[in-house]
Amino acid sequence: MNELLWIALALINFTALGLVYKYYGLMGLFAWIAMNSVIANIQVTKTIEFFGLTATLGNIAYGSIFLATDAISEKYGLKEAKKAVIIGFVSLLFFVLVMQISLLFTPQSGAVHDALAVIFGLIPRIALGSLVAYILSQWLDVYLFQYIKKNTPGEKKLYLRNLFSTATSQLIDTAIFVPIAFLGAFEFAIVVDIFITTYLIKLFVALIDTPFIYWIKSMTPKETE
Repeated sequence: MNELLWIALALINFTALGLVYKYYGLMGLFAWIAMNSVIANIQVTKTIEFFGLTATLGNIAYGSIFLATDAISEKYGLKEAKKAVIIGFVSLLFFVLVMQISLLFTPQSGAVHDALAVIFGLIPRIALGSLVAYILSQWLDVYLFQYIKKNTPGEKKLYLRNLFSTATSQLIDTAIFVPIAFLGAFEFAIVVDIFITTYLIKLFVALIDTPFIYWIKSMTPKETE
């Protein structure tokens, strides 16, 4: 059941991303990156069993950020892609700060506060790993994408720069994020499972999103029609 839900969620996410670009153009992609930077870091607090391994949610939302930055890099160049990376980073940083301040307020009812504390109490550690991993892996992704584009130009090579830049940067991202976020919180064997599963899922996400980057590239946003 989890596997079917995951595939459905992936298709919904990438289709929604394409529609956001169709109707709102570059600004829509910037907004998507900001929104999913937050969503991914909430979803990652939930672990699931996925094809017999322990995995976290959030990989689809996070993977869609890489799709969005690759699409921006392809259509608008390095300058706009770097701007997108900064937007995601600042959005996540602001989200973490605001939620930590929110937890300091004395609640009138304890039930909701306790639930928020459980979720967002994990966020600082997860966010620390995510912030470090995000900025390093995203910078690598946009520069690697542009390097491959310059050396293998042409639409037929788009799949190569999308897959290779994402696969490489996501390996760095996973190697940084998983130990910071989960070592000590889970048994070591579970952390290893999370690392392996997370990276394999990210590779699968990159494969799934490849047709969508061609779709996005072929679009003319409403704002420019």
